[in-house]
Amino acid sequence: MPLKPVAIFRHSPTEGPGYFATYLDACRVPWHLVKLDEGAKVPVEPQAYSGLCFMGGPMSVNDDLPWIAPVLELIREAVAQDVPVIGHCLGGQLMSKALGGTVSRNPVKEIGWGDIRVEAVDESRAWLGDTRSFLSFHWHGDTFTIPPGAIKLGSSEYCANQLFVAGKHPGKHLGMQCHVEITPDMIRTWCRDWSKEKEGEKDGRVNGANVQTPGQMQAGMEERTASLHAVSDRLYQRWISGLAKT
Repeated sequence: MPLKPVAIFRHSPTEGPGYFATYLDACRVPWHLVKLDEGAKVPVEPQAYSGLCFMGGPMSVNDDLPWIAPVLELIREAVAQDVPVIGHCLGGQLMSKALGGTVSRNPVKEIGWGDIRVEAVDESRAWLGDTRSFLSFHWHGDTFTIPPGAIKLGSSEYCANQLFVAGKHPGKHLGMQCHVEITPDMIRTWCRDWSKEKEGEKDGRVNGANVQTPGQMQAGMEERTASLHAVSDRLYQRWISGLAKT
């Protein structure tokens, strides 16, 4: 029986699936883009798909937006029905909130390249092998808590919770604060909005090494994204191994 498509939920036109879609294509995994930013309806039946993927976005999961409540319910239903879920940045925050965690402002904004420290737990080895740290891309102002029953996989200097896995050991559902799906083209596009990050910020969250300049972010980004994608491959391969086959 053919594999059902993975539903990829887009919340902003500049925060598409990036390398995640490239990886699915290479593995011949079908996928369908649900453009919530263009008013697409949130499906109610997760088993219509082999898995669910939630991308990033500039909004907060605590905003009063019409699609947030049905997305949270869809995530809860998917986890209850054992349909794999993966979330990137905002997507990870949606997963945390849906599963009983909380989302709030991070002490600082984290924008640019930064190391992820991998937790020494069995679940980390299942998802990342022997990797103990890796350089990832970040662009966020909020942060999530690890939801009840989930396992923390990583942290960074500026954000205590970067990855978690939920579900029965070693878990099918991966929530991430970092952007392992990033591509050079995405970085170039996002950097055009860099100045907006400082507008209205008066509390020092955008001052310091936690927020890099466009020049810093784009320096060596081809090599950095290639190295990051080697880590993405491990995470994505583990995730697609759990996709619903019927």
